[in-house]
This record gives sequence, C-alpha cells and structure tokens, in this order.
Amino acid sequence: MADRRLAVPEIECYRFAVFCCSFKVDLSSPPDHALALFADSAMARRYGAWMWPGTYEIVDVVTGKPVCE
Repeated sequence: MADRRLAVPEIECYRFAVFCCSFKVDLSSPPDHALALFADSAMARRYGAWMWPGTYEIVDVVTGKPVCE
C-alpha cells in the first residue's frame, strides 16, 4: 500500500459479508456481490439493517452459510 499510515487488511479476519439482495425487489438479477465485509457479525447486521432494512443478507464466508437474524 502506498500510505504507510494505512494497515494492510487481513482478509481472513473479515468473515461476514453483507449483501443488499436487490434481486428481492426486482432491481437486479443474481448474483449480487458482497458490498461490505466485517470482522463481527453484529456490526454486519447493524450495517445491513441501516442500508437495506428489508432485503439484506449476511453470509459467513468461512462456512459459506447465511447468518441467522
């Protein structure tokens, strides 16, 4: 990375992916890409609920399974 003040992200630490699931309201067709990654499932849940309250989903990228609400 060019700026030494920014730490290089450790991808394996960010295991919770947030998807907006725009296909649920006929705004796109699958597959949706993850729009944010979080180290903590609670943070992922808050972000998803704030940005897309009715359609978001969170997936644990380590297990590949959805995180229950």
